[in-house]
Amino acid sequence: MAEQEQKPHVLIFGAGVVGVTLAQALKKNDIPFTIFERDSGPDARGQGWAITIHWALSSLEACLSDQLRERLVEVQVDPEVGKVDRGNFLFLNAETGEIQHRMPPNKRLRLKRDNFRKLLMEDLAVQWNKKLANIKRNEGGVMAYFEDGTSASGELLVGAEGSKSRTRQILCPNNYQLTPLPVRLIGCSVHLTSSQVAPLRALDPLLFQGLHPETEDFFWFSILDTPATNADGGDYYTVQLLVSWRLIDPVKDEVPSDNAERLANMKRRASRFAEPLRSAILDIPLGTEIVEVKLGDWPCFGWDNFGGRVTLVGDAAHAMTMYRGEAANHGLMDVANLAEALKAVSDGKASLGEAVDAYETEMRKRTAPAVLLSRQACLDAHDWNKIKSGNAAVLAKRVVALKED
Repeated sequence: MAEQEQKPHVLIFGAGVVGVTLAQALKKNDIPFTIFERDSGPDARGQGWAITIHWALSSLEACLSDQLRERLVEVQVDPEVGKVDRGNFLFLNAETGEIQHRMPPNKRLRLKRDNFRKLLMEDLAVQWNKKLANIKRNEGGVMAYFEDGTSASGELLVGAEGSKSRTRQILCPNNYQLTPLPVRLIGCSVHLTSSQVAPLRALDPLLFQGLHPETEDFFWFSILDTPATNADGGDYYTVQLLVSWRLIDPVKDEVPSDNAERLANMKRRASRFAEPLRSAILDIPLGTEIVEVKLGDWPCFGWDNFGGRVTLVGDAAHAMTMYRGEAANHGLMDVANLAEALKAVSDGKASLGEAVDAYETEMRKRTAPAVLLSRQACLDAHDWNKIKSGNAAVLAKRVVALKED
């Protein structure tokens, strides 16, 4: 039975892609909110390289104003390719350079994460330097306490801080940690000339991946910027290069702490790749920062939502690996569904507790298996027998069941 509630004031914690998308969705539906971020400003740390939006495109569009929706094309890694892209997704034999699998095409947008986030931050009054310390339920709502001694109150608090969510830690003090996976991944972004990038883009103009059959070292390539999209107008391409491998020997297979040793590790593994994969790695300039991406997941365990007063979205709720490219898509569907549920509360069609419970039930049913499938994809991506047979989670079509009416 729906209660006669006013529009709930929502406290959003985390101004990453998922958090700012939720803010835009609430703004579109005239639901009041305040958004907080622990960082000192929008450029305090990198927001990742690029993301592919595929089956959640309609969810994203539902969250945005007409103006923002029309401007999504501006933040593609290559808007010209985006006009004709058919969504092909290649998996190569990294030893021969031959296409091993061509995964079923999907409509997609390949977006530069930083630019996408900044687009969605327009006209949002993000409160920076706000580190969450604790959450307590109070009469009629919830209180958030910050490390700087201040506090904020609202009817609903949403944790959108990503895979290391402080909100999740508070809600799940005994099992908030990610499950680490026995795979190590390092990578970088580099500038390439048109002639250097041409053989890579001849395989696919946006992205592809591959595996060496013998060493089972994994390779990933994607475009981040083109001469047409570079902020400084430079005549170069920015590309993302990643290499990953299974952790078999806990000493020899661990990621070195020294940056030069990390680069040497990448080059050693790539030395047996076919061209143009081989040269793409071997030509990485000395001194390039090599970043380790820690691989772990959290399959949407249950939590106490304080009677519908606290919930989670995105990686805070269901952290998953990158090997199926679905984490952001699930986060955007979370946001669209939660915004729809809160609109029902604002319209007097549901109580806040009913709306949050229904949101979490659908989200958990959808994402708990997705986390485990992405975990399997991470493992399968380093198993040539699985890749060769075609029976690998990393190769399966990216689809999701729509919400039941």
